[in-house]
Amino acid sequence: MNDQIFWIILKRLRIPFLVIIVTFAITMLGLTLIDGMDDKGNVYRMSFFDAFYFVSYMASTIGFGEAPYSFTYGQRMWVSGMIYLTVIGWFYAIGSIVSLIQDDALRKAISRNRFRKQVRGLGKPFYIMLGYNSVIKDIINRMGVHDYRFVVLDKDENKIDELILENFYPHVPAMAGDVTNQYMLKMAGIHQKNCLGVISLFKDDSKNTQIATICQLLNKKIDIIVKGSSPRHIEHFKSMGLKHIQDPFEIVSKRIYYSIVAPHIWLLEMWVYGHSLNLRKRDILPHGKYIVCGYGRMGKAIEQGLKKAGIAYVLYDLEAKKYEQENGTTIFGDEKDRNKLLELGVEDAECIIAATQDDLLNLTLLNKAKKINPNIFTIARENSLAELTMFQAAKINKIYIIEKILAESTYNYISRPLLDTFVVELRKQDEEWAKIIVSMLHNSTGISPDYFEIEINLENAYALSLSLQKGEKITLAQIRRSRANREEILPIVYLLLQRGEEIFLVPDSQMHLAIGDKLLIVAKDEYKEDFEYIVNNLYELNYVLGREY
Repeated sequence: MNDQIFWIILKRLRIPFLVIIVTFAITMLGLTLIDGMDDKGNVYRMSFFDAFYFVSYMASTIGFGEAPYSFTYGQRMWVSGMIYLTVIGWFYAIGSIVSLIQDDALRKAISRNRFRKQVRGLGKPFYIMLGYNSVIKDIINRMGVHDYRFVVLDKDENKIDELILENFYPHVPAMAGDVTNQYMLKMAGIHQKNCLGVISLFKDDSKNTQIATICQLLNKKIDIIVKGSSPRHIEHFKSMGLKHIQDPFEIVSKRIYYSIVAPHIWLLEMWVYGHSLNLRKRDILPHGKYIVCGYGRMGKAIEQGLKKAGIAYVLYDLEAKKYEQENGTTIFGDEKDRNKLLELGVEDAECIIAATQDDLLNLTLLNKAKKINPNIFTIARENSLAELTMFQAAKINKIYIIEKILAESTYNYISRPLLDTFVVELRKQDEEWAKIIVSMLHNSTGISPDYFEIEINLENAYALSLSLQKGEKITLAQIRRSRANREEILPIVYLLLQRGEEIFLVPDSQMHLAIGDKLLIVAKDEYKEDFEYIVNNLYELNYVLGREY
């Protein structure tokens, strides 16, 4: 890369350098050949060094002084002519240097060189994020000063400028370039040992497919997190062996399904994403007739969820572009639209879902439905986080923000893998199991419990790991005791234990621990601190185990 910068500079300044060399050479040659006179009246000729010294400050117009002795008239006539020649040559060179500084090729080469150095300087594990938008921005903000770093590539220079102005801490190296270009991906560090994976969440599934294929060819060891919403592309991603395929429409479909048939499973999943562990009446979707407006990817996914739940529904294949072409606007609300809603049965419907790709159309459609049937339950698809205030003001019962769903799911997969696994395993359980877990969490930790993840190793659980390495048998129940009084049990819940590929949901308290076990624990901050002291401090561990020390 440094060679590229060098050759760009050499190419742009080759002629200006030659002009300066030629003008200096002519002027110096004349001064060395013309006779001069020293301070004693003797004839002398300038040395090349004296001539170079004089021409250097003459050409740059710093100032004049005749050196080493006063000039003769012959010398002065020669200098008078050479002043114009050297100054013109010098100005030409300066103009070329200014032009070089503004040269796009050089600017890009310097930016790429700086970007590559920043990527190589990343000491922590990092992910390459392709495309900068509100989803990527939200993920970076959520991560904060987490153990992972990010590198961003986007074809649009304006978006990269926007990222730079965000002034993220820690710094996020970013570069404008084609995200499907192998050279750009290599520059972003896809071959580096600390590169964990690539995140591609473009709306275009075909583009995500192309990126996933290229990334797999470049580095088979990295994780590829990719968005896929069409069945054909999702099947292709699975055939490629991708572990995490983001389908926000399937997530919405499952949440609607569980909110209808298993609200406590829905509650546990939403608690993972920040909802309080309290099931309110408005959280449970009604049973009865549903109207689904929009039969794109989300509409089709919702249809599958309603079918599975055994809910009667009516589909209205409403497309924003087609509607605008027919009506000249995306505002839904004239007499024709009202008659269409009546035809769909909005008067006796329990719920209406607006799932088109146009936020304004979704909003106006639901407002019109509420005017006809004030008791109808309204669900809206919101495509952009920027429109949230408008939807909240409209008092929609449920809002599914596609960008937020993508950001939350991706963030959990990266930084809270056990929580992500818990959501997957949770969906395999039944409503009765979920009710028991919610009740257990309420009794132990209240309606707003927090959670944390820990891996049993020397770094995270020093004292416990030392004991296990010695072959000691220690159960989950034993490290759950209070360090103030070992007869008391800490109000914490072991929600999940992962041992290799095995997953244990709510593991038995008498289960023995092993090095490398990963635990998802629910506890308040004060009890989390107690637990961390116990597993890391030998004295605290010995006390709760009832040992003498």
